[in-house]
Amino acid sequence: MKSDKSDLLIQKQVNPISITILVLSLAIGFVLVYFDITHWSIVAVGGLIALILAASIRIADQWEKAVVLRMGKFVGLKGPGIFLIIPIIDRVDDYIDQRVRVTDFNAEKTLTKDTVPVDVDAVVYWTVWDAEKAALEVRRYVQAVTYIALTGLRDIIGRHELADLLQHRDKIAEELQHSLDEHTNPWGISCQNVGIKDIVIPEALSDAMSKQAQAERERQARIILGTAETEISEKFAEASKKYHDNPVALQLRGMNMLFEGLKEKGSLIIVPSSALESMNMGAIGGLAAISESSTN
Repeated sequence: MKSDKSDLLIQKQVNPISITILVLSLAIGFVLVYFDITHWSIVAVGGLIALILAASIRIADQWEKAVVLRMGKFVGLKGPGIFLIIPIIDRVDDYIDQRVRVTDFNAEKTLTKDTVPVDVDAVVYWTVWDAEKAALEVRRYVQAVTYIALTGLRDIIGRHELADLLQHRDKIAEELQHSLDEHTNPWGISCQNVGIKDIVIPEALSDAMSKQAQAERERQARIILGTAETEISEKFAEASKKYHDNPVALQLRGMNMLFEGLKEKGSLIIVPSSALESMNMGAIGGLAAISESSTN
């Protein structure tokens, strides 16, 4: 982090405008001395002025604010665009990026309220809305946001059971966002959104949960089948009462069942002889034979 900041400051100090001024001043001075147009001392003074001017020019990008310190004291924010500082007296301590940033963080082997170890991957989108506070109130604010997000995530995991984490990801993310805002707003930083990317549970627990879900589905299937059998038995009980009081209807029903069976080709039905006599199955068989021959 410190190395990246130093590289950024060096890159901003050596800007194209400063380099152009130095190169042009050296070229003009060399030409003037070469053709004896002026004395070298004047050229040296002009070069010193060009060097001071080049050192005072700074450039901040459109999304940045430059933090300017004068003799170690904060004097203001500069940019975006070209701005001037007083060399030696002023210095640019940092360039604050005010775009939306994305930070990934992971809570590994964190125990839930019901003592289940989980790995949770999350992401937070945040931005610096007050560059002055971010520069003066917190050191290394990028790392501070990462650490406070990780700490808040671990705390929330410890206060919820595994079922809550798996079923209510949106609520967990919203709770974490509110927690981050409470800590980062005094730093001039706002957390715009938090997302829970993945929740990884132990493999053994995952297998057990899968078996539990399968057993629950089988239980529901058996309950549905038992309910259907109960309803069917009730209907059969109602039908038996009607057939008991009306033997003719029972006989017609039996005849209809035999007739439907005889219509099927290659079907074999074994019927007691008493049923044949009571239902006059000879006539029924003849009718079925006639029907079959007519269809052929």
